[in-house]
Amino acid sequence: MLQTINLGMQYATKKLFESVTVKLDKGKRYGLIGANGAGKSTFLKILSGEIEHTSGDIIIENGLRLGVLKQDQYAFEHLSIFDAVLVGNKRLYDAIKEKERLYSEGDLSDDKVNERLGELEMICAEEDPTYEYDVIIEKILEDLGFPSSSHQEPMSTLTGGDKFKVLLAQVLFPKPDILFLDEPTNNLDIHTIGWLEENLKRHEGTMVIISHDRHFINAVCTHILDLDFQTLREFTGNYDDWYIAANLISKQQEADRNKKLKEKEELESFIRRFSANASKAKQATSRQKQLEKLNIESLKVSSRRDPSIMFKPRREIGNEALEVEKISKSYGDHQVFAELSLKILPGDKIALIGPNGIGKTTFCKIIMEELKPDTGAIKWGATVESGYFPQNAAETIEGEETLYEWLRSFDKRADSGEIRNCLGRMLFSGEEQEKSVSALSGGEKHRMILSKLMLEGGNFLVLDEPTNHLDLEAIIAMGEALYNFKGNVICVTHDRELIDAFANRIIEMREGGEVIDFRGTYEEYMESQGKSY
Repeated sequence: MLQTINLGMQYATKKLFESVTVKLDKGKRYGLIGANGAGKSTFLKILSGEIEHTSGDIIIENGLRLGVLKQDQYAFEHLSIFDAVLVGNKRLYDAIKEKERLYSEGDLSDDKVNERLGELEMICAEEDPTYEYDVIIEKILEDLGFPSSSHQEPMSTLTGGDKFKVLLAQVLFPKPDILFLDEPTNNLDIHTIGWLEENLKRHEGTMVIISHDRHFINAVCTHILDLDFQTLREFTGNYDDWYIAANLISKQQEADRNKKLKEKEELESFIRRFSANASKAKQATSRQKQLEKLNIESLKVSSRRDPSIMFKPRREIGNEALEVEKISKSYGDHQVFAELSLKILPGDKIALIGPNGIGKTTFCKIIMEELKPDTGAIKWGATVESGYFPQNAAETIEGEETLYEWLRSFDKRADSGEIRNCLGRMLFSGEEQEKSVSALSGGEKHRMILSKLMLEGGNFLVLDEPTNHLDLEAIIAMGEALYNFKGNVICVTHDRELIDAFANRIIEMREGGEVIDFRGTYEEYMESQGKSY
């Protein structure tokens, strides 16, 4: 359906990839993976025609419909929610709107008007043969959490997260032959991500997805496109299959190289010892020829770098960790929760889940005393030293301090080596530690907050969406760190692999103020609710 031949992309000072030749087939769902900055989004934009490549060719089969998940959440403010989805099929949208205008304003006794109405009817029949576009759109929107009563409201009334959901509905509605999705799970809660997985698994065309959600990639993708070493390699299977295969290839390459290096050393040793020996000269010459033919390729350096996250509490939590006593919070007429009580015991590692806007961040802010509850109290144990990763983490880092100076400001007594070690664990090494925090990307700022948490050595971590802007390697490293952490955790996340890695207690906030408190793993919780994992 789509193929690239020797595709390359290079900026003035940086080569992203070269000589990429790949054929993307119908019925296959490709997960495009790679380190942050490797060029994944750029590659997708090149395939969709949004930006020009610097070399090679792209061939797309004639007549195929392309669908690209848009990132501009404010591009459709003037449309209703329903029309913002309908415009995903621009030809159908234009025909329907022109029909509506002609029926309301046109002269229906005019032959030209009737002729045009006939043409528009043909377009509608071609684009929507079953005449069910309105039913389909309503179903998608309701599945995404928009009640039918809201479908005619303007897009301008929605939050950024809900606008993104509408853009998702917009690209799914026309059922394109080739579908490109860049981070489609952003701003989605766990249940909506599950719905999206099932929807995408039924897609009959070609699909390329970029996602940092490992569970999502495993559930949806049939093939992996690995953008690394400035080229693209295709693997059959999901992310876990790729991980096994890629590590096996890497180990084989290293073993082959070590074998050749050993052979080289033995040949050189023989030549040194016997090149001047007349009786061995012939053999030495033969060894020299072998040496010249020996091709020892240098091992290419991967663009992937695995952070080393390690949370070490400076002290143990005593008998009491945290007690939440009948807290209530409202914003105007909207009550977030009423008389919520929870007792967090030492050793509890909690995944706090629930729909967007349900109050998870409000809860975190209240227990971290950034926000006062309307009623109730928060009681921390006397030995608790908390560490906080706020949802707006990137906004908390600003100024012209160097990375080293910024981190040092949180513990003036810390040893210089300890500070540099915390930065190095999050992949800020050498000269990078001396650059200004104002020059950091969103993902780099999140890694800085993790460096801060490691330095502070708290024994109770409160993490609100810590995986935003992190790549797969960093998320996996975080899961391992939280699992090994000898303290308490409350983590708001929609990443099921992360939840699986650390959580021994699940707290779900639901509509109407209901709170489900379950001791056990996420898989056990889903089983208890009669839901598929």
